[in-house]
Amino acid sequence: MCTQTYSPLILHETCEGIQRFDVRDQMLADRQLELVGPVDAESVASIVRCLLHLQKRDPKAPVTLFVNSPGGEVQSGLALYDVMRAVTCPVRTVCIGTAASMAALLFMSGSQRDMLPHSRIMVHDPLVSSIGGSALSVKALADDLMRARDITAAVIAEHTGMPLDQVFQLTAQDTYFDAHAAVEAGLADRVITAL
Repeated sequence: MCTQTYSPLILHETCEGIQRFDVRDQMLADRQLELVGPVDAESVASIVRCLLHLQKRDPKAPVTLFVNSPGGEVQSGLALYDVMRAVTCPVRTVCIGTAASMAALLFMSGSQRDMLPHSRIMVHDPLVSSIGGSALSVKALADDLMRARDITAAVIAEHTGMPLDQVFQLTAQDTYFDAHAAVEAGLADRVITAL
């Protein structure tokens, strides 16, 4: 299984009787993964394991990653981004609710980026949760935050075709895009009504 959330069981009748298995097992067999909830070390590790497994099974067959996430840790998100780029199988992304912050960046990096009609994307600069400590500690934190801002903006620019200065303007505050506006802005490829 590739996530830790509750998932219904599927019953399958065989010659050995009725077998139960998690619906996520069937999704994995169908090369479908999900990023639901925060982007953190645990959720990223689970998706990375699944991507590496699927690449080993068939290095060319596409994988679909369904995204409904408020975002989360920049470094964990960049780790998943790097793996998505490193695997040989194309990773299609589908926004099924909200792709915000780091989840938006991951959504935008898909080989094909589809949005359901009522889904949305939110982009902003990386945030800092707390500031404290010595002046040198605060400066180191600020320098690291600006480095993360430059990296994430460059990734967004690469995958949308936007100039870097336009990305910085968009991410200076929380900026929301509905599905059609996301396509118009180059953040997504198309709005779909069927999976």
